[in-house]
Amino acid sequence: MSKQDGSARQVTTGPVDDSATPILHVDMDAFFVSVELLRRPELRGKPVLVGGTAGRGVVSAASYEARKFGVNSAMPMSVALRKCPNAIVLRGDYASYAKYSKRVMEIFESITPRVEKLSIDEAFLDVSGARRLHGSPAEIGWTIRERVRAETGLTCSVGVAATKYVAKVASGRAKPDGLLVVPAADTVAFLHPLPISALWGVGRVTEESLARLGLRTIGDVADMPADALERAVGPALTARLRSLAAGEDPRRVLTGREEKSIGHESTFSYDLVEPDDIRRELLRLADDVAVRLRRAGLVARTVSLKLRYGDFRTLTRSRTLPEPTDVGRRIYDEAAAALAGLIGEGARVRLIGVRAEQLRPAGGGALLWDPDEDWRDAERAIDEVTARFGRGAVRPAALVRGKRTTAGAGRADDDAENDGRPVDVRSEVTRRLRDGD
Repeated sequence: MSKQDGSARQVTTGPVDDSATPILHVDMDAFFVSVELLRRPELRGKPVLVGGTAGRGVVSAASYEARKFGVNSAMPMSVALRKCPNAIVLRGDYASYAKYSKRVMEIFESITPRVEKLSIDEAFLDVSGARRLHGSPAEIGWTIRERVRAETGLTCSVGVAATKYVAKVASGRAKPDGLLVVPAADTVAFLHPLPISALWGVGRVTEESLARLGLRTIGDVADMPADALERAVGPALTARLRSLAAGEDPRRVLTGREEKSIGHESTFSYDLVEPDDIRRELLRLADDVAVRLRRAGLVARTVSLKLRYGDFRTLTRSRTLPEPTDVGRRIYDEAAAALAGLIGEGARVRLIGVRAEQLRPAGGGALLWDPDEDWRDAERAIDEVTARFGRGAVRPAALVRGKRTTAGAGRADDDAENDGRPVDVRSEVTRRLRDGD
């Protein structure tokens, strides 16, 4: 049995058929804010935001009191403060969030080994094999909520359903601090009254396209003739939306998720207009992506560039390499080639992102001729220096003496005298390793 309150929150309050609902989605409630309130209990009940305030800082998390004003995560902090002028803004303590996340995930894994961590504050659990020790899926959901509260002081919301998609929707409906079981037989009845924004893959643009057809709910999508839907959103998205509207989702809970891509992006505190500044930022991002690839033991076959202009127009471009790479200079060259033609007279750039895709394990065989051999050797030597002396001990000359230009980590350097290549970087690395300075 479940009930719905005036805020559209739904929770299970009594016996319910959970015999065919082995999938749980557990989502921490306002996680970053909740961790902060553990050490600042005097702020409970007040509108609290976690995020950056400088330049174009964004909201990382908002308390439920702040959300009543229309504030949500990823919103520019300047907009959030206009909506909620009395909000209390706290800078994030991500080491503390990681510590609490680890404790929460350990609770999940003590109940079932089949845990798929989605992010720092949410996970899917398949409890098919945990019934004998821990009870039914609904009982396991209650146990998880009680243990998380007792062992960390935090609250979480749990959705229980037959599929991952429905379980995630259910946890969102149960927020905050609730549990909602959707019996397998009631899946369609649960989904169809919900707004179309509850369908995975429906963002603002798709929602507007569907709204022009008069579609407002998931049930409307299910009832729409397939050919009419295809004309609006295409055949691929039509097939997916109709499956989700029927509650179908064949994906299993995966315990060993492979990273599909690795990327970095920066939003600038002021728009970049000089091509040299943009390419310099591109170099820094490419280097950061390459470092993460090497640490993960991966190489990438595709490099993707993301560019957002001052008017919020956003473009993406991708280039596929002849051979996969983990070399920052190769990633930069491909991203710079994708950038050509996208910047020019009057272009103002608000955000740049670089992403490595089509990942595979490194070491799949040596090339007869490796055009990146020198750069690869240099960058691996830099990795060794970084491990010993810290990040930034050796950098490309274009990034040295740079000034910060982003709300995150972007830099511009008006003093650089070359195109971003390190100046005799291999000899500098060798000297630092030898001398230990």
